[in-house]
Amino acid sequence: MKYYLTTPLYYVNAAPHIGHTYTTMAAETIARFKRMQGYDAVMFTGTDEHGQKVERAAEATGKSPQEFADVISAEFRKQWEKLNIRVDRTMRTTDPRHHRKVQWLFARCLENGYIYKGGYTGQYCVYDELYVNEAGPGDPCPECGRPTETVTEENYFFKLSAFADRLLELYEKQPDFIQPETRRNEVMSFVRAGLNDLSISRTTLKWGIPLPVEGKHVFYVWFDALIGYMSAVDGEDLWPADLHLIGKEIVRFHAVFWPAFCMAAAVEPPRHVFAHGWLLFENDKMSKSRGNIVRSEPIRQVMGADALRYFLLREIVFGQDGSFSYDALVSRYNSDLANGLGNLASRTLAMIHQYRGDVVPPGSEPEIAALATGTIALVQASFDRFEFSKGLEAVWALISRVDKFIVEQAPWKLARDNGEQAQTQLDTTLYTAAEALRVVTALLSPVLPQSAPRIWAQLGMAEPIESVRFATLAWGGLPPGQKIGEVSGVFPRIELKEAVAKMRELEEQSTAEQAALLGKAPAASPEPAAPTGAPKISIDDFSKVDLRVGRVVFAENVKGSDKLIHMKVDIGEPEPRTLVAGIAEAYAPADLLHRKVVIVANLQPRKLRGIESNGMIVAASVEGGKPVLAGFHEDIPIGARLK
Repeated sequence: MKYYLTTPLYYVNAAPHIGHTYTTMAAETIARFKRMQGYDAVMFTGTDEHGQKVERAAEATGKSPQEFADVISAEFRKQWEKLNIRVDRTMRTTDPRHHRKVQWLFARCLENGYIYKGGYTGQYCVYDELYVNEAGPGDPCPECGRPTETVTEENYFFKLSAFADRLLELYEKQPDFIQPETRRNEVMSFVRAGLNDLSISRTTLKWGIPLPVEGKHVFYVWFDALIGYMSAVDGEDLWPADLHLIGKEIVRFHAVFWPAFCMAAAVEPPRHVFAHGWLLFENDKMSKSRGNIVRSEPIRQVMGADALRYFLLREIVFGQDGSFSYDALVSRYNSDLANGLGNLASRTLAMIHQYRGDVVPPGSEPEIAALATGTIALVQASFDRFEFSKGLEAVWALISRVDKFIVEQAPWKLARDNGEQAQTQLDTTLYTAAEALRVVTALLSPVLPQSAPRIWAQLGMAEPIESVRFATLAWGGLPPGQKIGEVSGVFPRIELKEAVAKMRELEEQSTAEQAALLGKAPAASPEPAAPTGAPKISIDDFSKVDLRVGRVVFAENVKGSDKLIHMKVDIGEPEPRTLVAGIAEAYAPADLLHRKVVIVANLQPRKLRGIESNGMIVAASVEGGKPVLAGFHEDIPIGARLK
């Protein structure tokens, strides 16, 4: 049985960070779990290398787009190798094999009548790579709130509007096509509101795949990139993908655009799309502009890759937003891995070495055996639903019960009693603990791919742990009389303060190394903004802009958008102003309450996601495109005008 799953094709406008690691570690854990179920699991990851953002990022570093893409793509590959992540298939969108597949699928859609040539004059958001048909010149993007750019060009369009009914039918007939349920509801609401046709080509952009019909058009990035899942396995019997694992911010592209492209080409769409939540750093959205990006390499050097993988899957409910902090990582490691699993392994194996000369004795405790059998079933059911935290919680409940059982039996006391009953009870205690350790180690092997084999070898198991299958994983698989291996600690305790300090130090070094790699100054010392080239205005023009100081008195995320926040801002008027701003990637609503901000108070009202915004919040957009709100060091009264 085949099982083909994918991560996103990671965009190469910046180097990899822990957010990419989160998705990729989760995907590879699923692949390992599926192999335990007997599937021939194949995991894909790749890089998306075309588009205007890449072109601009390359220009900023003095490299050509291809040179820039080569550097960043290589960084992703190095990351997965260091983190012991097995990648079975990969694809770079600059690969000629991918180009051929994109042109093939385009030709199929064109032949079936779902592509037409047209023209476009209107607004375009570079950040989201999105055409904004309803916006006027300079208006904000409805997704992120950033100013749009006016473009005029000839395009090829995809008839997305023709697929609303078919997509809704797909979602209804296959309720688990989009998971979790919150994402499914968002997508269905989006489709029911009506779909507009998509521009899938550009003539003003050169860094892309040429259309097979004209020389001056290149494919728009989303039509190009999504096909990478298919081009990576072209000629193999692996399509359709069984699972696309993505971040929630790109669910619309994968659950609406991509299945529609497949339907138009008469190709079976993917079977499932799972959109997980964001990884927050100490309860704040990671952002280059805020300097809180976390990379995996410093963590790997101090804690090990397995510690990071375990933390991400145990600490965060998969599908929801979750927080990462160095303190929480070390604390979870010490409590669960060092004091929990590591302690059970070392004490059990040490006692077999000391009391039974390295030979596993016979005997079994029925209560522990029953609990272990139930845990096997519970872990499999939980992981099938991608409820990793719940499955791991069940494993640690078993570990805790075995620890308690050992204390209750007090084998160190039984060893001093030479009576037959005491020695039989000692045998039962040691076997039960060792067999429970074997079951636990097997269950954890998809999550701890480096550590689990070490414990497995210390148990003396002859078969490789990779060959263990749920169908044969049952209590009693540890043969009495088996000789254990050499005992050594797998999870030594880590001093919290020292580890956190070291990871922070290495993170600073990593930031500098990444900046050097890209030929840029470190983020901590940003260079002054380059001249914009915008036309100069008179003081009279500037005086027309009414900039006011306000205090945020209400803030909440806009339903159905990952980037917009709905705010009410007190600027000294009888009623607070209602504003909608694309700052959710940089600020949580709770962080905005009572904060003083600057707003443009005399803009024409605009509707964003059905909310009328009466003004614009002032923010700087620096490296990475994330906004940083304007503010004050001094105490400024509400309603004060900036001059």
